[in-house]
Amino acid sequence: MRPDGQSVKAVSFAKLESPTMAIPPLAPYPATRLRRLRQADWTRKMVRETSLTPNDLIWSMVVHDGQEARIPVASMPGMERLSVKEAAKAAVQARDLGIPAIAVFPHIDGAKKDGYGTEAHNPNGLIADAVKAMKDAAPEVGIMCDVALDPFTDHGHDGLLENGRILNDATIERLIAQGLMQAEAGADILAPSDMMDGRVGALRSALESHGLTDVMIMSYAAKYASAFYGPYRDAIGSSKALQGDKKTYQMDPGNTEEALREVALDIAEGADMVMVKPGMPYLDIIRRVVEAFAMPTFAFQVSGEYAMIMAAGGKGWIDEERAMLESLQAFKRAGAAGIITYFAPRAAKLLIG
Repeated sequence: MRPDGQSVKAVSFAKLESPTMAIPPLAPYPATRLRRLRQADWTRKMVRETSLTPNDLIWSMVVHDGQEARIPVASMPGMERLSVKEAAKAAVQARDLGIPAIAVFPHIDGAKKDGYGTEAHNPNGLIADAVKAMKDAAPEVGIMCDVALDPFTDHGHDGLLENGRILNDATIERLIAQGLMQAEAGADILAPSDMMDGRVGALRSALESHGLTDVMIMSYAAKYASAFYGPYRDAIGSSKALQGDKKTYQMDPGNTEEALREVALDIAEGADMVMVKPGMPYLDIIRRVVEAFAMPTFAFQVSGEYAMIMAAGGKGWIDEERAMLESLQAFKRAGAAGIITYFAPRAAKLLIG
């Protein structure tokens, strides 16, 4: 049953295989020379199977509640926390670059954190202010808000903690309050990243009952307990606070069938779009989800992926710009509809020339 009491049709978890395309027999060499189509830039462009444009990018952005315009994040070279005023300017920049949406994440004063994540649903808090400022500055740009408690709790977890255990259903009540506040502030997309069971259905029911029927949900459907999140936790200020790990609610990196079950449940509960996180280490999951469900599926190129490229590029070990664009195109090649990435503004500038 869904949280609103309506029944949900049974979801089949059988493997869904895409049709196998028969490859026609190739003429033997030298009649077939595959290098012919690679000989010039124009031929390579003409036969390219996937392309990357600014339309494919969602700008991952961290905002803070201090007075400084921009605060560098040491573990993410080139990335800065933005004040609300700077976030509004960034929304205009996104519009001008053709970036369709921004995913906003908060860094709040540690004194505002508590065990319940109370600040998460403050209608006069940082996220509400940032969403309103960005929508006022560039209403054409979509704003996506993270629905989870970890930036707001003093223990660093995505949910309520009791005797070392994350409470699922009690957390969902907090997430509903958080999501409604974000939607009423003007958020276009709610993105629950908490990985509590049943949270998508609860959010969808709450949105419907409050008349917020156009607000979209992009669920973090397959979110893995990954080592690649470290720099992000620095960016939002939760790394030192985190007690233990998140393995009881985020997915085991060794699992793939479980990812299909998670995605199927979120779709059945009312998700409009789904996400796989992290991105690059889970290209196989992206492909399986796209082939199984034919739903808009997004990849999150997380902070650790960003930091690795920037660190190696800064050392001169790789061509930073080429590696950035190649990594983004890999998500498109895997079948992703788009990519949430810290590289969005830089990549967009390169793509539009």
